[in-house]
Amino acid sequence: MTDLTWFLTDYGYISLFITSFLASTVLPLGSEGLVVLMVLGDFNVYTVVMVASIANFLGSCTSYYVGYLGRKLVMFRYMRISEKEIRRAENIFSKYGAFSLLFTWLPGIGDVLTVVAGTLKYRFDYFTILVFAGKLFRYTAVAYIASQF
Repeated sequence: MTDLTWFLTDYGYISLFITSFLASTVLPLGSEGLVVLMVLGDFNVYTVVMVASIANFLGSCTSYYVGYLGRKLVMFRYMRISEKEIRRAENIFSKYGAFSLLFTWLPGIGDVLTVVAGTLKYRFDYFTILVFAGKLFRYTAVAYIASQF
């Protein structure tokens, strides 16, 4: 048994939760690789999708609240979101409205959209529905594609 197999067997869902959470907080981190490894392993596909989706959604909620509270220091210094990215996300949000939150799963702009939604004080109940739907779609697609191999 390799070290990776041992680690995943003992800490798989916890690792997936932490990785998926952090991946949606503008950190340069991806959780898709771990999802693929777990789907190809002996993990329950539905549990993998739900753990990744919930954790990634909760990370997005963290970004939403950073924007909501107006913590520009955190946004610019620690999350490394530039003014240009904020303006771009605001333009997308203005053009496509709330439905742009369905695309928060996209790399790069997706995380910034969650911060902008908070900055614009978008209704959290709608935010929850749209962002979770997008995250669930993302991980379902990744799991489906991985299961085809």
